[in-house]
Amino acid sequence: MVVAGRRRSITFFIALGVGLISVILLLYIGSVSFNWKNGILLFLGILLLIMIITGVVLNTIFLVREVRRNEQHDAFINAVTHELKTPVASIRLYLETLQTRPVNEGKRQEFYRTMVEDSERLINTIEQVLRTGRIGSTSHLKLNRVRIDLNGVVEECLARARNLHRVTPESLDYQPGPPVTVLGDPDEVRAAVSNLIDNAVKYSGSPMKISVDTSPVDGKFVSVRVRDQGVGIPKIELKQIFKRFYRVPGPLATRVKGTGLGLYIVRSVAKRHGGRAWAESEGPGRGSTFVLQLPIVK
Repeated sequence: MVVAGRRRSITFFIALGVGLISVILLLYIGSVSFNWKNGILLFLGILLLIMIITGVVLNTIFLVREVRRNEQHDAFINAVTHELKTPVASIRLYLETLQTRPVNEGKRQEFYRTMVEDSERLINTIEQVLRTGRIGSTSHLKLNRVRIDLNGVVEECLARARNLHRVTPESLDYQPGPPVTVLGDPDEVRAAVSNLIDNAVKYSGSPMKISVDTSPVDGKFVSVRVRDQGVGIPKIELKQIFKRFYRVPGPLATRVKGTGLGLYIVRSVAKRHGGRAWAESEGPGRGSTFVLQLPIVK
């Protein structure tokens, strides 16, 4: 209902702008036809018309952007609410079951495992939100950089993803390149790599086939490439997906849960470390490749 109301607001303001421009044009054409000899008034009228049209157009553009931003914020709040509430409800249900009825040891261990996974999901959501806030508020501050073995970080993130998402080593393959060292914040680099892998797992089809590799570029940079054979991305969305709160519109966005912060964190971390991040895809249904590129330190 809120989204529909905002869309009606956009339509109203656009129609209002078109109506005002039409009235101005009619008045202007009428005045010119009666006063065609008055060159000064004609010039001033043209300037006034241009200013009014520009103002209406700019007002409409800003209005549309603001409505879209509000819609993204609402979607983010709904997603975070779901990501927080679902694991908490699940953990509570298992605890109440253990408290109120006898459960055999096998089932008990299954409950414990599920609760640990839900706790991990809850922690990940909280960390995503907190990290986004830190990146936004401290982007101007100097990083506490240390030397990082990038291949080691990638292997650590892969082990976490296999355990968290129950992915087999065959479905999540890693081809390490030569040993390289980057200079940066270990937590931020680890978060960026983990988000790329988690994103590939979420949007992969069945059977899942994800490949990760690292490779040096011109001896100055190292690239972490995460390729999947999943749903793919429309070319028009390749730059949009790195914006905060942004999710590709469509039915998939409702099926695959997320906060719209993961890829924003990836690009923010890349920029803060003097690198860059981008996505490649041939289109829907043709898989995607995400690249994180960071400078190498000798």
